[in-house]
Amino acid sequence: MNQPISFQGRSLLFNVLFVLLNLIGLTFLVVGFHENFKENSTLFISIGVLLMVSTISALILFQGRIMMSAVSRVLVGGLCIVSGLVKANDPIGFSYKLAEYFEDGALAYRIKEWFGLPSFSLEFLIDFALPLSVLICIIEIVLGVMLIIGGKLKIVAYLTLFVMLFFTFLTWHTANCDADTKFVDRDTYPMSDHMAMLKIEEAKTNKEVKIFSKTSEVLIVDELKSPQCVDDCGCFGDAMKGSVGRSLTPKESLWKDLILVYLVLWIFMSQWVIQPNTRKQNLIFSISSIVLVSFFSWVFGWSFPILFSIMVLLGALWIVRAGGKIAGNYGGSVFIVTLITGFFITYVLMYEPLKDYRPYAVGNNLIQKMNDGIEGKYESVLVYKNSKTGKTKEYSSTSKEYINSKIWEDKNWVYKSMIQKAIIETKLPSISDFEPFININEIGKEELELQYIQDALKNSKVKGLKILDIAYNSNTEVPLDEYNLSDYPSESYKIIDTIELSNPSMSDVNIKDLVLKSKTIMVVSSKSLNKANFENINRLKEIQKGCLKNNIPFIFICNASRSEIKLFRKKYKFKVPIFVNDEKTIQAISRSNPTLLVIQKAVVKGKYPNRALPNFESLTTNILNKK
Repeated sequence: MNQPISFQGRSLLFNVLFVLLNLIGLTFLVVGFHENFKENSTLFISIGVLLMVSTISALILFQGRIMMSAVSRVLVGGLCIVSGLVKANDPIGFSYKLAEYFEDGALAYRIKEWFGLPSFSLEFLIDFALPLSVLICIIEIVLGVMLIIGGKLKIVAYLTLFVMLFFTFLTWHTANCDADTKFVDRDTYPMSDHMAMLKIEEAKTNKEVKIFSKTSEVLIVDELKSPQCVDDCGCFGDAMKGSVGRSLTPKESLWKDLILVYLVLWIFMSQWVIQPNTRKQNLIFSISSIVLVSFFSWVFGWSFPILFSIMVLLGALWIVRAGGKIAGNYGGSVFIVTLITGFFITYVLMYEPLKDYRPYAVGNNLIQKMNDGIEGKYESVLVYKNSKTGKTKEYSSTSKEYINSKIWEDKNWVYKSMIQKAIIETKLPSISDFEPFININEIGKEELELQYIQDALKNSKVKGLKILDIAYNSNTEVPLDEYNLSDYPSESYKIIDTIELSNPSMSDVNIKDLVLKSKTIMVVSSKSLNKANFENINRLKEIQKGCLKNNIPFIFICNASRSEIKLFRKKYKFKVPIFVNDEKTIQAISRSNPTLLVIQKAVVKGKYPNRALPNFESLTTNILNKK
């Protein structure tokens, strides 16, 4: 008579030990492939493989796959909730990352390359990046909850495996993208487009551009292009970068996903024998997953994931018991988790991320964020290869070991190459492209009201001379420091007057110092004037008036042409100094469009999205500390 498979298997103690050793072996294996442990990689990999092979065999023999799958459900489920929530906290930021993958030279180039489809493109998905980011966040959280409470595990196991394989493909692509390779990209240009004529001319001299076909209406061009490599998969949004100080590297992200695929496979292979959770199991699984979530909350410096996990788990379990005939099932659980997650995402889309991990978050010192980069240190490493054994040796070009080895005298060792190895990796500063400016010839009366602009314009003029060319009766203007008597002899030229000329080395005015050095300054940021929601612009006007009375600079930073700026001023009758900055920088400053920032001595004291703009009296009391 066959024994039913139980949670314990044939030996609870043995299976607990095997699960622990299996996870330890998995850790050794992953560590062995990490660049920081190269010296002991063979040892770590060997230990990892030995432990994993032996414990997998033991778990099968002792019927411990139920226990291993239970542990996997807690680990994968908890991580899915955290990962989904971190991305749901900033769905707009996640959509930017998806849009990077959808660009023609990014993920699509793999399909072009593998299947010989040069016309294939994912660019049409860029317009749907935000809905897709929201959908992915919800799916990730729902799957995490369902894994923990044991609902519809067959379907959930298939979906989780599919999702993890998809994410693993993305991280594999990111980790293995080589910007130096080339792929064939096929583009279509209408013959009426000037680019078509340019490509026809370019094809005559550039071997990487070939005309595939040409009609009176369209031109189809095959062109060799380099991939657009994404350097950060965005697995945890900005949370790791903002809390730990760096994101996972592409290889680390790939290994993270491979670990999850391995754990999901245990769930997948046990789906047919796993029964829905009992009350006791729901308690154990829920508490265990919340402990895991608490660990990540500590890492990310954000306690809300704990509360959110409790809410979705309790909501999912409550609806099963209280939902009646209609919702008293796991379908009801999916609905309630989707509803809770949807409310949260709607809130952050309407306002700002609940937890701001970006460098422009409230409390951050912008000067410190501009100077927190690390200058890298590198050494030249000489690589020699043994012509008999094929083994290689690496030496620092300046080390005593290399000099004493005299390997260059050994005929068995042949110099192969010199590579650069990082002693300290270069780290860019958190803020590197905050450079709001205005062209001098575009400065209007609104900008001239700022004393900073008036002072800057004093440096925009240099002394010069107006010189008459006697022979041709024409005038020439020459900067005084460039005037040379030998170039303008008195018999041919005559100095008419001293004048002021535009400083050729100063074409624009950068106001970064105004923002960083002002005792208090208020900055409105808008990533797109055309798409911004200015329903509360009267509140901004009110704040501007208060700033004028209190001698506080009030400026506007956007990414727009001067014609768009003129239309904006005319439409809203808003006479405000407006400066231009790179779009990606403004996207990083704020997700809301527009947003008001209050900055005091380079520290962000307040950040208000359009829907939550305060009045000036509130700012005076709460930020400016005036009564």
